Amino acid sequence: MSADASSKWPARVAYLTSGAAGMMCGSCLHDNTLARALNSCGVDTVLIPTYTPIRTDEKDVSIDRVFFGGVSVYLKQKFPPFRWLPRWSTRWLDHPRILGIVSRWGMHTSAADLGALTISMLRGDHGHQRREVEQLVEWLAGTLRPDLLCLSNVLIAGFVPALKQAFQCPVLVTLQGDDIFLDDLPAPLQREAEAEIRRLVPSIDGFLFHSQFYAQRMANRFGIPQEKIRRIPLGIDTTDFAACFPRALAAAASPGDSSQASAREQRTVGYLARLAPEKGFHQLIDAFITLRRRPGHAHVRLRIAGWLGAHRRDYVETQFQRLRDAGLAEDFEYVGEVDRAGKVRFLESLDVLCVPTVYEEPKGLFVLEALAAGVPVVLPAHGAFPELIAATGGGLLAPPGDVERLADEISKVLCDDRLRRRLAASGREAVLGNWNAQAMARQTLAIFRGYRPG
Repeated sequence: MSADASSKWPARVAYLTSGAAGMMCGSCLHDNTLARALNSCGVDTVLIPTYTPIRTDEKDVSIDRVFFGGVSVYLKQKFPPFRWLPRWSTRWLDHPRILGIVSRWGMHTSAADLGALTISMLRGDHGHQRREVEQLVEWLAGTLRPDLLCLSNVLIAGFVPALKQAFQCPVLVTLQGDDIFLDDLPAPLQREAEAEIRRLVPSIDGFLFHSQFYAQRMANRFGIPQEKIRRIPLGIDTTDFAACFPRALAAAASPGDSSQASAREQRTVGYLARLAPEKGFHQLIDAFITLRRRPGHAHVRLRIAGWLGAHRRDYVETQFQRLRDAGLAEDFEYVGEVDRAGKVRFLESLDVLCVPTVYEEPKGLFVLEALAAGVPVVLPAHGAFPELIAATGGGLLAPPGDVERLADEISKVLCDDRLRRRLAASGREAVLGNWNAQAMARQTLAIFRGYRPG
């Protein structure tokens, strides 16, 4: 292959992503942002939804077709007669509009309820969804014929051996939260699913990770050879964040001013993520109540934004009631799920963001969004967070699960104007300069080109 031809490879990338049944999830956001950015680099990137249509707060560039439609694969798992119906009779179940309606009704995506389906999907053309596998392979190999295929998770990779038999192209998998789903499976099903993933590893040409922490964890768990591991950057579309006017940077302290904020000046702690136990929402409530009981923190408020699933409403209401019982009914606000513009406005209203996840976060898009808006972060010292803080200088870390220390670190940011400005300026500069969508696309494309045919 000539140098000129090599620089134009891949001309077409197929990128399979997984819809989250109406929820706006980090993987969908990342995959859509990356596909848009790769297209802007001149690579025809086809973003292909699986299970359900995706949700994103940016322009959706996914195709108007869903493979492995969530209704079809579920029915074929639960009701054997559906497996033998002719394809034309069930095709309507995979229409994006039908799947969108079902998603709005609240398709349940609990790992514990979907364990057997997960294993069947990992078995590809040997599972109960064989016809769906054949349909996807026929379309990829016969119609699309990409130069490279990338999957957003390994749980949809069961079809890869069948694809490799029909059509030769490099196949990469981005691992960005697969363990969170697997860890919710009952132990016997978890072991079975991991065995199927290990079986698939030789068929996959490379595995892409956003953090060193997660790369090592998944390599050990799935038996991925080190030579198949590639680190790719995380990035967000920073276009609208660049126009933010961060509170922390609004006015520089004049000479002689104290670095300590006035106890009478209102400060706002924010939470931006889905409202769920795994995101540590209850720990933030604990920390906020602890903080408000301390002298000099009477004017600290809490603002909350994010998607709330029907199955989490009781949990969230319990947390809200704890705030009311602590006498803080007028000091917190839940603004609901926010769109793109609403997200930017929400971040502009904060002095610090805290999402103290219980699980070890593999990415942390909300961290980049906060820093791009000039909002420092306080996070637990686990998962990808230490790497993000070390690289951006935009926040502080607390021991995981330690509510008192979490409150301490939030207090430091709120009460020290100079520290807050320094964290805000460092984090914002780093993300706008190096963690944007264009930088992510360029570096990802360089990795893709390492898999070009000789």
